Amino acid sequence: MNIINIQDKNLFFIGGVVRDELLNKKSFDIDITYVGDAIKFAQSIDNAEILQINEPFGTVRIKLNDKEIDIASTRNEIYPNKGHLPVVENIGCSLKEDVMRRDFTINALAKSTLTGEIIDLVDGIKDLNNKTLRILHDKSFVDDPTRIVRGLKFSVRFGFELDPHTKKLQNDYLNNINYDMSYKRLKKELMETFNLNSQLAFEKFVNDKIYKILAPQKFELPTINLEDWINKYSPKNIWIIYAGLFEGIEKLPLTKIEKNIINDYQNLQKSCQNFEDNDYKIYKTFEGANLESIIMFATKNPKMATKYLENLRKIKLKITGEDLRKLGIKPSPKYQQCFDYILKEKLKNPSISKTEEITLAKEFFKL
Repeated sequence: MNIINIQDKNLFFIGGVVRDELLNKKSFDIDITYVGDAIKFAQSIDNAEILQINEPFGTVRIKLNDKEIDIASTRNEIYPNKGHLPVVENIGCSLKEDVMRRDFTINALAKSTLTGEIIDLVDGIKDLNNKTLRILHDKSFVDDPTRIVRGLKFSVRFGFELDPHTKKLQNDYLNNINYDMSYKRLKKELMETFNLNSQLAFEKFVNDKIYKILAPQKFELPTINLEDWINKYSPKNIWIIYAGLFEGIEKLPLTKIEKNIINDYQNLQKSCQNFEDNDYKIYKTFEGANLESIIMFATKNPKMATKYLENLRKIKLKITGEDLRKLGIKPSPKYQQCFDYILKEKLKNPSISKTEEITLAKEFFKL
């Protein structure tokens, strides 16, 4: 793990980067911790440029040999408000205290930058070998319920399962949820989990009743495989397709685009009730809706969504307002009526040419 060239007896790689090395997987996050005051340690490194300091959390970012490195002090945290961000209680604590604030044993492994020795204070290696996810203390989910979603993410990514005691504690929490929580953190975990685009993750989210972390309303799995639909149509915002199906999604700090996707989905459900075989009404209702919303609607009516995505949305008029002006027709609301008249004919016969569209326009205006 030749990521940095700093060696010190108190400096350790920690968390996911150690886990991923032991699993022979590429790591995207590199966490480094210093047993003691990381800020003072960074200031003592020759040729290191201090880029950023966060004193309340004891973290520092340095630039060394053209490489930016984040170093965190070991710290102990408490949760005075359960479900919300923790408060740092002790910066510079022991390595043991630092790892005990983490989520699962497999993410609480450390590796010395000096000797390369793996430091396992919580039987994390045993759990790695057994493909087991185990929390570090019984109040872990109470402190931070988003760890339940993190557990789902790791379960899908690595093929691990919760150990029986952790599963019991998860079920206990899901039966007595404190909805006063950090929804910003919850959104982050939901995004990372559902952006994996895994039908397995979706099914576990439902079957294990993890969806109750958003709202208690019962949810039934749709008949379609969302992973397949997403792979086929390649929408940009994957996570919201899954998460947006559940009650309580509005609690999350959604972006304007995400809110529009949810609104479009809800409007499609209201609008598409009595015209399954009316191509014109389907076209006009779905036209302009977000692709993500249409895929979400497929969980309610796959036949109608398929009809639009596979056939109707490919049909486009070639005639324009300029063509109507050339016919001597002044702009008016009748332009749109004319286009709709032509569209109805083109939906019946998609091979209609532009010349034939103009003929239909003349027919509409009785020219």
